[in-house]
Amino acid sequence: MTSQMDAPVNTDGTISLELTEDERHAVRRLTTTLTANPLALIDGTEWVQQALDLSCELPLRLREALRRFRRHPGAEAVLLVRGLPVDENDLPPTPNVPGSVEKHPTTPAAALALTSLQLGDVTAFRQEKGGALVQNVVPVPGKEDFQGNAGSTTLTMHVENAFHTHRPDYVALLCLRNDHDNVAGLRTASVRTALSLLSPEMRAVLGEPRFITDAPPSFGDSVPSAKPCALLNGAPEDPDIVVDFHATQPQDEVAAAAFRALGDALDQVRRTFILRTGDLAIVDNRLALHGRTAFKPRYDGRDRWLQRTYIHLDARRTRPYREANGNVLS
Repeated sequence: MTSQMDAPVNTDGTISLELTEDERHAVRRLTTTLTANPLALIDGTEWVQQALDLSCELPLRLREALRRFRRHPGAEAVLLVRGLPVDENDLPPTPNVPGSVEKHPTTPAAALALTSLQLGDVTAFRQEKGGALVQNVVPVPGKEDFQGNAGSTTLTMHVENAFHTHRPDYVALLCLRNDHDNVAGLRTASVRTALSLLSPEMRAVLGEPRFITDAPPSFGDSVPSAKPCALLNGAPEDPDIVVDFHATQPQDEVAAAAFRALGDALDQVRRTFILRTGDLAIVDNRLALHGRTAFKPRYDGRDRWLQRTYIHLDARRTRPYREANGNVLS
């Protein structure tokens, strides 16, 4: 039986894997196959199936790390893979338009899809960026203060799509280029490391349906009114967390005190990762929140650029919400 100790665990508790040159070349060979037809559609079922088949040929150490992370996400609930085949010199200018997505295969998008598909099913939401499977996270002029992927201000810590019953199990973020000053950082905070900082009384309140989390503006008016939910769910000694510190509202004073205590605990254990080109961070969206430090975009074509996928572990659970058994939830 594989144990967490078999995974590449660093002294700081993070799980990471640095690809060798041979492994990097092996991944590039697979991306070359996936990008052979530049007019193929990433969102098409044929391309996704081809990517799924090829993902089984990823280097063994990478497949092992991904599979171990599924079962043993560690205390930090983040897996960092370094050295994916992304060459900044080959990249086009960073997009800077609202709703930016990748429609046709590129080397970074192919590498991201291959890796994501070894964890689970790559999915998207119809109301968010049109249901594109590979989404660009880039700063957009005029959106600097926006609490979302188009902004460049500090992004509040959150579970991705915390309001949604079928929020993703994982969020994968591949760095194509960081900001000019190399100060933009991915922030994460795990409930596993924060839990001991909360009193039993606070944990009990957080486990009760005394909080409402609203949908982000990107989902429009089609989302039903939110109902009160708990922020901690599951095993009391190892709970899942569902919270967005920008969109979640406690419904009474006792809940508000517990909400503040949770925020303080998560702040104390928060980590910051400065991603470089070719770094992939996979966040377990059931256990960890993520956010971003502030940076100053220049809109000169070389701004920070990440690509993002959402991953679900159980396709049957979302089948009623995916038309024609596709990858997009409506």
